[in-house]
Amino acid sequence: MEIQRNISEFILLGLSHDPNIQLFCFVLFLFCYVSLLIGNLLILVSIQCSSLFQQPMYYFLSHLSSVDILYTSSVTPKLIGDLLAKTKSISYVSCMLQVFSMHFFGSIEVFILTAMAFDRYVAICKPLHYMIIMNKTKCGLLVLAAWAGGAVHSFPQLSMTIRLPFCGPNEIDHYFCDVLPLLKVACTDTYITGVLVVANSGMVALVTFIVLVVSYAIILFTLRNHSAEGRRKALSTCGSHITVVVLFFGPSIFAYLRPPTTFPEDKVFALFYTIVAPMFNPLIYTLRNTEMKSAMRKVWCQAYSQRKHSINLKTNS
Repeated sequence: MEIQRNISEFILLGLSHDPNIQLFCFVLFLFCYVSLLIGNLLILVSIQCSSLFQQPMYYFLSHLSSVDILYTSSVTPKLIGDLLAKTKSISYVSCMLQVFSMHFFGSIEVFILTAMAFDRYVAICKPLHYMIIMNKTKCGLLVLAAWAGGAVHSFPQLSMTIRLPFCGPNEIDHYFCDVLPLLKVACTDTYITGVLVVANSGMVALVTFIVLVVSYAIILFTLRNHSAEGRRKALSTCGSHITVVVLFFGPSIFAYLRPPTTFPEDKVFALFYTIVAPMFNPLIYTLRNTEMKSAMRKVWCQAYSQRKHSINLKTNS
């Protein structure tokens, strides 16, 4: 820990040193972040203010939207601010907090996506027992398990990172603090730590992805016995889930399931699981979902009507 105190802050090298590219990225990522916040908040309010919250799928979706906001907010505001800053510095404490929050909320998202896949499996493969299996208590336990799983995954990552000695240089070739880029600037042999990171993050991503692929394969196989209308509705819902899974897990597996080293492409792939996938989640889950679109129209039209009515009352009085 004495060596560790020699560095009180790190310098993030960011995405590019070109001012024009930085300005373009600032506008782009600011738009993405605002869109992400608005989209996920719309989903949250629409589900909470409608009867959809009682349905397991939308119960999980509301939690996914909450985690998306927390997950992306641990990285994106700092990235946006750094794109206009001359020196992209981050304190040691903030860096460690970013490592923890990224892995904590990221793994919670992974486990909630798994719970959503299980929900679709029960709904399609065991429809007669759906309400018994996916009752409110079990849904709550699944969400609680997702948060507990996030803690079990992220605390070892933080523990390994805190134990690393940093004595210079303090430049991190990334736009946020993560374990693998920090291993490059640690002044000790990090091979064992790198293997443990791959075993932890990489295997969580891979095993979860395999479980999701197998569950969707079983769902698609089961759909052969459904009517054309049933297949269309089920495929519409599952298609949304599969799109989110591919956007999130593809880059994550590339980043963590390989020898503990870093590549220039890592920053580009990281954009997919930190910004792009969470931004597209609201679009993916609403544009192809009739129930979600209907609930949003009903909630927001009702809110607009009530506001208009209150304004008229004030005007008349």
